[in-house]
Amino acid sequence: MTSRTLMVQGTTSDAGKSLLVTALCRWLFRQGLRVAPFKPQNMALNSAVSCDGGEIGRAQAVQAQACGLKPHTDMNPVLLKPTTDIGAQVIIHGHAIGNMDAAGFHDYKRIALEAVLASHQRLSDNYEIVVVEGAGSPAEINLRANDIANMGFAEAVDCPVILVADIDRGGVFAHLVGTLALLSESEQARIKGFVINRFRGDIALLQSGLDWLEQRTGKPVLGVLPYLHGLHLEAEDALPREVDIKPAADSAHLRVIVPALPRISNHTDFDPLRLHPQVDLQFIAPDSSVPAADLIILPGSKSVVNDLAWLRQQGWQATIEKHLRYGGKLIGICGGFQMLGEAIHDPLGIEGSISSTNGLGLLRLETTLTADKQLRNVSGKLLIGEADIGGYEIHAGVTQGDALNKPAIDLGRRKDGAISDDGLIMGTYLHGLFEYTDACTALLNWAGLTDVKTEDYRALREAAIERLADTIEVHLDTSRLRQLVIK
Repeated sequence: MTSRTLMVQGTTSDAGKSLLVTALCRWLFRQGLRVAPFKPQNMALNSAVSCDGGEIGRAQAVQAQACGLKPHTDMNPVLLKPTTDIGAQVIIHGHAIGNMDAAGFHDYKRIALEAVLASHQRLSDNYEIVVVEGAGSPAEINLRANDIANMGFAEAVDCPVILVADIDRGGVFAHLVGTLALLSESEQARIKGFVINRFRGDIALLQSGLDWLEQRTGKPVLGVLPYLHGLHLEAEDALPREVDIKPAADSAHLRVIVPALPRISNHTDFDPLRLHPQVDLQFIAPDSSVPAADLIILPGSKSVVNDLAWLRQQGWQATIEKHLRYGGKLIGICGGFQMLGEAIHDPLGIEGSISSTNGLGLLRLETTLTADKQLRNVSGKLLIGEADIGGYEIHAGVTQGDALNKPAIDLGRRKDGAISDDGLIMGTYLHGLFEYTDACTALLNWAGLTDVKTEDYRALREAAIERLADTIEVHLDTSRLRQLVIK
């Protein structure tokens, strides 16, 4: 099989790399081509469980869907999950090999490159086209040595590159020209064209700038993607930077708040609620006043003990206890579930030097952190409302205690989570809790919302991918794109 690789790099983080790769994947898939996504190195706390039992970036799981594929660890062979400002858990081919600081990983990149090239080769052997997403910017001078995420990879596999920039940030021409200027001659030659993302306004007013850019650089502008109002694509890592526009919360809306933990993970769990027309969901930033709510959700965490200490420092324990006294509902997901118990033990020092810490004491259970992660895609029954539910588990910890005798979810051969005796608190290890329509409806009913009108979140995600492919057809030079990827 003759395979072709095309790489998308960005002038900045969040320039539109994930969006463009997803769009290209579906556009090529529509043409009957066997296409696969690939990201050599990802740094993200939003992850997914692959079909081969590993862990990859959430964005690559969405891109796999765009290709009509199940996520596989070869689609993201190196995943970094930050544990501190200078350190991260390093995951190779889906499985954690340990924690490294930034300097340690920089030295490890030579070994990581072997994993990257092996995964790319396997994808190339099995698919006609591999669409690659870079990371951050290729012009980060301090990170260019031993680079495996951007031009270092492109040079290693000899592939063409599209450079994308976000005009909504301002300075788009400086971003593109400046990035190009900071690359070597061979790297500059790899860039076959520019894409400008998130444009709003009259395209005629931009044309003189596009003409100047092409004349200045000798590179074509492959197209200008419009600002897609209302588009939802699961975030690679950062919390949403835009506020979802909804009517002001009233008695017909369920008020949901989520503490924005310093190491919050898999916050995509809340996307179905952010998009729900009857839910007013807010992430509560540090040192912010906490509004009244019907439901508080403690999210997943990459550093449970430290994030629990942060919660206490921010006054959340008293807030939660008051919330429960007034009959409010509380859900803990994954790390948030562990926090609800009486204690968290870390005998191996996985998260630091603290061997044990008191939990919030709201459920009769204790958790012991372990070196091996539990990585599973699961399905079963939510025992609140007897609704079908599905999702995935990513956690390093074993939870035991009497509270588990009243589980939250029936997974067939085993049970998951717990529901408090008074029915106000639910804990679970299941991510994707709100993605199944019936389960989301049942949980919102339990939390106090009546006459729930839940949309099919998975259908919304599929519609967003289709919309992106439509945008490629209308706004990009598809004949030039075909020349880049189809021999």
